[in-house]
Amino acid sequence: MPYADVNGLHLYYEEHGEGPPLVLLHGGLMTIDLNFGVALPALAGHHRVIAVELQGHGRTADVDRPPTFPDFAADVIALLDHLGVERADVVGFSVGGLTGYELVISYPGRVRRAVVASADHRNDRAGEADPARLPTPDDFEAMRDAYVVTAPDPSAFDAVAQKTSGLVQSFTGWTDDQLRDVQVPVLILVGDTDFIHVENAAEAMRLLPQGQLAVLPGTTHMDLARSTLLAPVIEAFLA
Repeated sequence: MPYADVNGLHLYYEEHGEGPPLVLLHGGLMTIDLNFGVALPALAGHHRVIAVELQGHGRTADVDRPPTFPDFAADVIALLDHLGVERADVVGFSVGGLTGYELVISYPGRVRRAVVASADHRNDRAGEADPARLPTPDDFEAMRDAYVVTAPDPSAFDAVAQKTSGLVQSFTGWTDDQLRDVQVPVLILVGDTDFIHVENAAEAMRLLPQGQLAVLPGTTHMDLARSTLLAPVIEAFLA
């Protein structure tokens, strides 16, 4: 299994298919398979897919480093350097989508196009999430099961979950001006019953100079990762 030793991490990644490089970044507490198992085979038909498991997720062991989106983005860039990839498309879901925002803001020259799925650029919307829109107990059980099967330390799930929750709750978000400065095309993708509200996604789309918006019908946050519409929507935007 391929790993890259970057920034103090033994970072796990997979490559599938041939074509223009496409980086896939999973959601919090997820693995490559759990997040992209439905979409990845279709995407690999037209792209060199580089799927990454971020710090403390899946086969990438946690390290004594507080997780931050700047560090996650720097890890992705270091992996691209390791692979000799100068510029890539990026698709990120949830925590991976927030990492995607960091990439287009901090490393615009390394990203051709980006899909930010189920992630909000602001972090001051407390109290908006309807419990019916959130991951279910079955979703969390699937995350735990996937972690136990893949992680170097299967017993560390609860610790990683606590760190990931702290990361999402504490990050400051990005300013309107930072989004206005993004000069690469970005697709904001949400489900119509995502806990990222459609109007908030539309706000980001309007701020981004080359922003687009797609809303999947009848789709919650976790449904989006499993949707058979995910790959076709991504392909249409990247093309």
